[in-house]
Amino acid sequence: MISVLKSGFYDSIQDFGRFGFQKYGVPYSGVMDQYAASVANVLLGNDINCAVMEMTMTGPILQFNFDTNICVSGADMSPELNGTFIKINECISVSSGDVLSFGALKFGFRCYLAVFGGFKTEIVLRSQSMYKGITDPFVIKKNDVLFFSDAQRLLSKKNASLKVDQSYFNSKYIEVFEGPEFNRLTKLQQNLLFSKSFRISKDNSRMAYQLESYVENDLKPILTSAVLPGTVQLTPSGKLIILMRDCQTTGGYPRILQLKASAINVLAQKFTGQTVCFKCL
Repeated sequence: MISVLKSGFYDSIQDFGRFGFQKYGVPYSGVMDQYAASVANVLLGNDINCAVMEMTMTGPILQFNFDTNICVSGADMSPELNGTFIKINECISVSSGDVLSFGALKFGFRCYLAVFGGFKTEIVLRSQSMYKGITDPFVIKKNDVLFFSDAQRLLSKKNASLKVDQSYFNSKYIEVFEGPEFNRLTKLQQNLLFSKSFRISKDNSRMAYQLESYVENDLKPILTSAVLPGTVQLTPSGKLIILMRDCQTTGGYPRILQLKASAINVLAQKFTGQTVCFKCL
């Protein structure tokens, strides 16, 4: 098991999400950056959907009380094991009593910790993804105890290696498809969407990212309709809202764009003040 000596800014356990319950208003949830979480699990030999710890902006301090193997992926938060820096995207053996900590954020915004066999937290509606109102707890706090598989495997040299693509951390392009209400926009509005940069506002979370720039909007409201992670809504005031993994399941704002699945990973690693550009596919 792992003892949480100090929590980070926002830490939670996530898998690939909760599917099949959206008709009841249950969000998908799941890891914000599916690629980074997959890398951590694959390098350990885990199933790709094994639950991992997602850390946002700053990481926790964790003490291991059982020997295991770990892998840290995603944002580089300067991870240290017993005060010695360790590499991200690399399998590391840890022993009972070892302390894992995180320091300065070098790049990205969300970091993932996978343990061999995955975290063993409560399964609710076929998922371990934490979400307020669905799971208790919904966030990791100081003095929490987290359990993981007691299976052990010695790390060995492998003939095969995994090339990890980190180019998306530096990309400002967000690949999108036209949304159901895209054609209600004027040509001028459509061109504006793909010709300017948009700054990420301070209102960004696992639920949605709001952009600072406005797009003049005279569209009529739509009937409440289904939305997904990656749906871009245009509010009556002209604000753009990009829904993320913890978003609601329906909405009444025009859905003008839809992010490509991999584009959600790109945006998940951005934070306040950074700029993004939409690229239509």
